[in-house]
Amino acid sequence: MKGRQIILDHLNGREAAALMVNGKLQDILVDSDAPRPGTIYRAVADRPVKGQGGMFLKAPDGNVFLRQVKGLKQGQSILVQVTGYAEDGKAVPVTQKLLFKSRYAIVTPGAPGVNVSRSIRDDDLRETLKEIAHEVLEDSDHGLILRSNCTAEERDAIAEDIADMQSLAQSVLSDAEGAPELLAEGDGPHLTAWREWSEPAEVVTSAGSFESHGVLDAIEDLKSARVPLGQGAFMYVEPTRALVAVDVNTGSDTSPAAALRANIAAAKDLPRQLRLRGLGGQITLDLAPMPKKDRRSFEMSLRAAFKADRIETILAGWTPLGHFELQRKRERLPLSEVLG
Repeated sequence: MKGRQIILDHLNGREAAALMVNGKLQDILVDSDAPRPGTIYRAVADRPVKGQGGMFLKAPDGNVFLRQVKGLKQGQSILVQVTGYAEDGKAVPVTQKLLFKSRYAIVTPGAPGVNVSRSIRDDDLRETLKEIAHEVLEDSDHGLILRSNCTAEERDAIAEDIADMQSLAQSVLSDAEGAPELLAEGDGPHLTAWREWSEPAEVVTSAGSFESHGVLDAIEDLKSARVPLGQGAFMYVEPTRALVAVDVNTGSDTSPAAALRANIAAAKDLPRQLRLRGLGGQITLDLAPMPKKDRRSFEMSLRAAFKADRIETILAGWTPLGHFELQRKRERLPLSEVLG
């Protein structure tokens, strides 16, 4: 099927959303029992972790872990926000820098000023957006980021979005004292899809749409570590306890350009594969053997691919053994865990 479809359904009884582009699965979000990123707690400082500069906090859903806790005392109440999912056996990571994020706007307490996304280059639109922001915020000392989703035609929706996030921020910040409590839950898959997948698309909400639109078939393919790359090449994407290993092979192609072609194909598809499989942390690429002179071409392809991916990923570089390493934020749970 041509075009973009946002498909809202349920998977194994859990709320889920899928993004299909020209019949190919580009992204999938599945709810879980873990605290959602974006959730805001009032927590209580419990015990410091010597040598790590962090502290465990008591939260309604169990212990969470906060880094950089200078000046925080045991027993003190503090507002924190979940930043991602915990590694196996570790506490949920949180931050003191709260963000109230919606489709058009992000309210940033403690960071005053109105900023417009750099991707909005139209000067008239930038000025219009700043006018809307100042009208809604008035004398508020909260900061604001206007996202790339903003357009001139959606002035009322943008103003409403800013007002809603401003109101939520004020409500949460005024409730900073007391016992551990959940103050704001992070967005589920359906609301996250509305917030993040903002390009024009057909929205499908009928029950069973995952099956009728090929999402279930695509998920079945993700259960295999093997990913075809075309012209006989393939890669394996395999998570271990320590890291995610990616092994690229040329397969039946033995031409002189086979290795570079396979590695570039892997670079282009890697962000999608990691996103769909919910994989993060340390990622090591064992590439098809290629001359060092071809490394620059590979790096350019890899950098371009991850630039278009919204999950924060650091390209660490080459190892002495010729592997390439990445560090990716654990923004999602592995799909294999969510599906059980």
